Amino acid sequence: MLMWRKSSYSGDNGGACIEIADLTPSVGVRDSKDPDGPRLTMTRDNLAALTEVIKHL
Repeated sequence: MLMWRKSSYSGDNGGACIEIADLTPSVGVRDSKDPDGPRLTMTRDNLAALTEVIKHL
């Protein structure tokens, strides 16, 4: 069973959040409001790059 984690910065207000799971060597990403919906799989480097892009939007 995968252990999905959500950032503590997300809070409990039902905002737009993602959850991540360790899929060594990859990372799984999903929408916290739709845990049974589509999921992405990417490398840790790609997740870090995506995070940087999102920070600058």
